[in-house]
Amino acid sequence: MAEASLAARVSSTPEALTIEWRAGGVSEFASLWLRDNVREDRDAASGQRLVDIVDLPAAPRIRSARADGGRVQIEWEGEARSAAFELGWLAAQAAGAAAQRPELSRRLWLEGARLDPRRDFAWAELALVRAEPRVRLEWLTRLAQDGLAFLEAVPCDPSTILGAASLIGRVAETNYGLLFDVRSVPQPENLAYSDLGLGLHTDNPYREPVPGFQALHALVTSPEGGDSLFADGFALAAHLRESAPEAFRLLTTTAVPFHYASADAELYAARPLIRLSCEGEVAAVHYNNRSIRVAAHSPPQFYAAYRRFAALLREPRFQLRLKLTDGDLVVFDNQRVLHGRTAFTSAKHPRHLQGCYLTRDSVFSEAGLLRRKLAERT
Repeated sequence: MAEASLAARVSSTPEALTIEWRAGGVSEFASLWLRDNVREDRDAASGQRLVDIVDLPAAPRIRSARADGGRVQIEWEGEARSAAFELGWLAAQAAGAAAQRPELSRRLWLEGARLDPRRDFAWAELALVRAEPRVRLEWLTRLAQDGLAFLEAVPCDPSTILGAASLIGRVAETNYGLLFDVRSVPQPENLAYSDLGLGLHTDNPYREPVPGFQALHALVTSPEGGDSLFADGFALAAHLRESAPEAFRLLTTTAVPFHYASADAELYAARPLIRLSCEGEVAAVHYNNRSIRVAAHSPPQFYAAYRRFAALLREPRFQLRLKLTDGDLVVFDNQRVLHGRTAFTSAKHPRHLQGCYLTRDSVFSEAGLLRRKLAERT
């Protein structure tokens, strides 16, 4: 639809601009917000703001507003300069960030046992993701929405994961280096490097910041045991909020210490098991029974809430279970999706995965940048 035909009617009061859209719906834009977003007050090359809020009138009043082709022309009382706003741009602002950035829309999946990894999550060959930008964008979008996605046919060569990860985001270096090897070793400093099964958990809640996304590349898998487990922490938190609101409140308001010590690291951070955004939505889940260090003064009510959430993680109906094969690579949101594995016997069947962490913002940036580049081509 041409921008000139987007609006059915434009009207204003001194305090706000109102647009009735031909497609339906009405949007209102405050005069102060419009004055704060005048295009001429931004650098033409970078788009960054050239003025500060204190440089603007405290309460600008609209003198007139009129549609002019695909734009709305605004004049303010006491100011000689007018401003033009593209209707398409205003429509996008009214729709919100999620409409412009689909990767910001969550898709929760509570009962993971009912899901099929290949049917219900993004699953694509590495070569295709590398060669086709639109395939990569769709894969990245679904990774961000679901918190979990898979690549296959990834060459089983050491360090291949770093090349694959460069298509997804920016790798973050830790005390393990750029990547780490998940395989059994004598006297492991981390139980991940043993044959033991691992309950559902998120990695490294003792770091600041907590790793955003994690990638695991299966180089050698075990035919017996070593199955991968995943669960949607956001969906589980929502379930807890509905079924046990007081437990949910305690887990969102109680800071819990996490600690990890090794020969070359001494890491500590305190954070709630469930973190909320300013809007009260679940923004992160941090759960790791191996590194949690509940404070000595913690009340029994907290332990009851902690136990209730831990019990949810053990329910098979909430777990997506699959066996990765050699050459599979899984990527998941480490601040949302909990992961684990079943036990295996490395003396009988060696098992070797390589992993790395990616910064959270870089994954979303990669999706947004790719979407913008593809839009510029059309």
